[in-house]
Amino acid sequence: MSLKTVLLSPQFTLIGIGLICLGLGYLLRRLISERDIRASEVRVRTIIQTAHTQAAKIRREAEIAAKDYANKARQEFNQESQIRREEIANLDRRLVQREAGMDSKVDLLDEKERKLAETAQQLAAQEDALVKKQEELNTLVQEERTRLQKLSGLSAEEAKKLFLERLNTELTHEAAGLIRQKYEEVAAQADQRARELVTQAIQKCAVDAVNETTVSVITLPSEEMKGRIIGREGRNIRSLEMATGVDVVIDETPETVTLSGFDPIKREVARIALERLIEDGRIHPSRVEEVVAKVKQEMETTVKDAGEQATAELGIHNLHPELVKLVGKLKYRTSYGQNVLQHAKEVAYLAGYLAAELKLDVNIAKRAGLLHDIAKAVSQEMEGTQAEVGMQLLKKYGEKEDVIHAVEAHHQDIEAHSPYAVLVQAADAISAARPGARRESLDNYVKRLEKLEQAAKSFKGVSEAYAIQAGREVRVMVQPDQVDDAQTAALARDITKKIQATTDFPGQIKVTVIRELRATEYAR
Repeated sequence: MSLKTVLLSPQFTLIGIGLICLGLGYLLRRLISERDIRASEVRVRTIIQTAHTQAAKIRREAEIAAKDYANKARQEFNQESQIRREEIANLDRRLVQREAGMDSKVDLLDEKERKLAETAQQLAAQEDALVKKQEELNTLVQEERTRLQKLSGLSAEEAKKLFLERLNTELTHEAAGLIRQKYEEVAAQADQRARELVTQAIQKCAVDAVNETTVSVITLPSEEMKGRIIGREGRNIRSLEMATGVDVVIDETPETVTLSGFDPIKREVARIALERLIEDGRIHPSRVEEVVAKVKQEMETTVKDAGEQATAELGIHNLHPELVKLVGKLKYRTSYGQNVLQHAKEVAYLAGYLAAELKLDVNIAKRAGLLHDIAKAVSQEMEGTQAEVGMQLLKKYGEKEDVIHAVEAHHQDIEAHSPYAVLVQAADAISAARPGARRESLDNYVKRLEKLEQAAKSFKGVSEAYAIQAGREVRVMVQPDQVDDAQTAALARDITKKIQATTDFPGQIKVTVIRELRATEYAR
């Protein structure tokens, strides 16, 4: 193929056109780039020129602000300097004044020192004079002592001993008289006030007393009922004893069955259950168990109701439900012939009345009085003293510390350190000592009276002693030649202290010392 043919071929024509386009495009891009470069250079020069202009402006503004700040700082410095100069001038004036004052004080001190020196010289002279006078006095005393010894025939020690004996005797008589006078005055006032408080409390509260017992007696409709209670081969009576926990005693007493047991609630359950069985007429082991179980449930309700009624009567609220049940159990407990629940209510009333008179919290006093014997409700279930068990129960059920301490200290097992504990002790003693409240055995009563009489007779000069008024008073007869009138008051006080230290008793015991001089002659 020839060159002309190649050049005139379509493919070559297209290639040529493409190359021409590429060349033109290159030239066009180069022209555009040069134009952009020139425009960029113009913008850069403009930006630089603008930056120089703004920088110059900012520099001028900064110079102006710096000058203003420097002027302001210079003015402030001048003002502070002026203030400091004035303060320094004031301090200088004060120092000058203080120096002047110190100079005057120094002058005064010098004057005082001079006067003190003169006074010291005078005192030294007086001391020397006193020493001389003391020596002269000692000489005179020694001479008088020697002369007195010659006249009396006694040595100094013997005279001193005789003088002290006489002085001791005189002081003993005077002290006994003053003690008797003050004791009578204080005792009269205290007795009057205490009598008023106790009388008011007792008048406002007096509950019935019941006899203490460990047996319950049930009257039968007929003698035949004994056989039905016993049952075939004793099955009925054994079922009743096992279900209730009490002893059923059937003897030859006509139409009578005796229930014996120390737990009053169990004995009450057995009594009610047996009365219902007798009334129903159906007595067999399964029926016995059924009735006893039902009576126990009813007894729980009765106990709870009794506790709620007691707290409601006293106005005591927010008592733990378990404590309410224990209070209700006290209804079936007796102590020394006194119903414990009635006794607890009486103590609560008395403690409340006394607290009101003394401006104390009546609610705390009543609460402590009601709960003071709470341990007796579980005496057969928990070990420990009454105070310990009561304290454990009250702590367990979240009672206040004042109430717990009053219960813990009401038998004086520990020392009372709160007024509520003392009030509960007093209220408990009043309730227990009230006539007819408690029953005491004859032997214990006689022993207590003998103990009181022996305590009085143990003192020198006592001839006879008699316990009267059921042990509430002790009459003491003294020998008039051994005990004078002034010593009777001291003797009464000493006997009272010994009775308090050696005897436990509720209430108070009056000690009366009687000195009587009798002259007896016989006409023949």
